[in-house]
Amino acid sequence: MKWSWKIAEIAGIGVFMHATFLLLIGWVALSTWLETRSLAGTLAGVGFILALFACVVLHEFGHALTARRYGIKTRDITLLPIGGVARLERMPEDPRQELWVALSGPAVNGVIAAGLFLWLQLTSALEPIMQLTITSGSFLGRVMLVNVSLAAFNLVPAFPMDGGRVVRALLAMRTDYTRATQIAAALGQGMALLFGFLGMFTNPFLLFIALFVWIGAGQEASTVQMRTALGGIPASRAMVTDFRSLAPGDRLQQAVDLILAGSQKDFPVLEGERLVGVLTRDGLLEALARRGRDVPVAEVMRRDFTVAEPGQMLEIALANLQACQCRTLPVLQQGRLVGMITTDNVGEFLMMQAALGRQGRSPLERGRAISSIG
Repeated sequence: MKWSWKIAEIAGIGVFMHATFLLLIGWVALSTWLETRSLAGTLAGVGFILALFACVVLHEFGHALTARRYGIKTRDITLLPIGGVARLERMPEDPRQELWVALSGPAVNGVIAAGLFLWLQLTSALEPIMQLTITSGSFLGRVMLVNVSLAAFNLVPAFPMDGGRVVRALLAMRTDYTRATQIAAALGQGMALLFGFLGMFTNPFLLFIALFVWIGAGQEASTVQMRTALGGIPASRAMVTDFRSLAPGDRLQQAVDLILAGSQKDFPVLEGERLVGVLTRDGLLEALARRGRDVPVAEVMRRDFTVAEPGQMLEIALANLQACQCRTLPVLQQGRLVGMITTDNVGEFLMMQAALGRQGRSPLERGRAISSIG
């Protein structure tokens, strides 16, 4: 995620802090200073926010480590003002596994809250629960309350929060995954409308939560629909076969000429018939700005590229595109470059498939027609 800085790496998972998180810290520090006019009070306010987000990080690690048990890696965890985001490579396809992954985060907060409750009880430091608030009470008592709130809030059935994922997992045990996602997303957007309505009359922060839930639910529904549309289709059906390539010794000016002469944005770099790199448009622009147009392609191309195979399922190729944060995957057959999978071409493929579907053709007929297009 842009504007994020790595602050730690735990269990092989990078923890990042987004720049907007500093705004939250600054706002808390300023608000506490204006209220208390003391350095100790200000540091206590900032310390409480940091403790809160430490619990958020543990919550996200609950998801990440549970997903790891099912062979799913976590790309990173990012701290935002609205909470934490753990980017899993994918969600489990088994609804029971997704259920455990979704519940593991709130379960961590529940364990923390229970542990603090027992400690405060044993040390006779537990205050009456009704007197505890986020801003008043002992430090540990407030942290306990925060964890209870985090667990309860995340279990609200508003997709894409944990509660929404629990709903989808339970529905997916009785119906197909796409239909379960559509129902959970619709429920999430309904909750977003409720949050937005309440936010106009109570806490304006609910408006931001409503926007986050509305957008997240829509994106998740679209992603699952796309995966369903691409299911069972080999990459060879949607790959670009008419493309231009470069050699390592070519100058960047040649890439500029090719971009201006056509619509291709990224270029495979071949040494003979062997693929040795990929020159991306972003890499080209950065090199042109810093070093000019006479630099050899070999000094700018990406050598750590991801490839696909013609028989690989298109949904897997698209997932790899998203994972590598790139726009193009070279397609290799027995080590020889035979095509390119690009985000633009996948989008065109989906539009063609949707258009043919509206004609009412059979799946076999649509497959043959799309094959001729690709």
